[in-house]
Amino acid sequence: MYTNVDFSWSGNPNGALVDEITGLPAGRALDVGCGDGSDARWLAAQGWRVTAVDISQVALDRAAAVQTPHEITWRLLDLAKEAPAETYDLVSAHYLPILKSAPDTAKHLVEAVAPGGRLLLVAHDTPAEGAFHGHDGTEFPYADFASPADVRALLGDGWTIETDVKRDRALKANNHHVDIILRARRDA
Repeated sequence: MYTNVDFSWSGNPNGALVDEITGLPAGRALDVGCGDGSDARWLAAQGWRVTAVDISQVALDRAAAVQTPHEITWRLLDLAKEAPAETYDLVSAHYLPILKSAPDTAKHLVEAVAPGGRLLLVAHDTPAEGAFHGHDGTEFPYADFASPADVRALLGDGWTIETDVKRDRALKANNHHVDIILRARRDA
């Protein structure tokens, strides 16, 4: 999406992030698929030490160009191919396309959570059949992507599920009106 299209989101953090993280003690956070950096900037303003990663250098350059009084580390990272070098108190991924054909992506998300840390995964609630169309018109079958339930199945023992819900989006986007929200805490 960020390769050559002049595309911009709202500049506001995702509502599910604000709802799920407000009140938690700040620590080290990994914002996966950071896009325009809105979530990373919000987390940093709340006292989190943020590393924001994306597969697109264009997205990272745009995000880093936005002035902020808080320090954020911006890194190019493809979780399908490489795990983060460190673990974090919060690993947050909103609308990250996790292909079933690249299972290491979900595995790397889970492994990046430090003991006592949390995983926050938010996805669009999509039908079992059909497809969505990318910004360039490319069709992507829903069945090709892992759901939060697929990621939850990787957690196993040693995790506590704190949130596992479908929630109406405050801001409706295209045909996406409901989010699936998974927040889990790894035992210390």
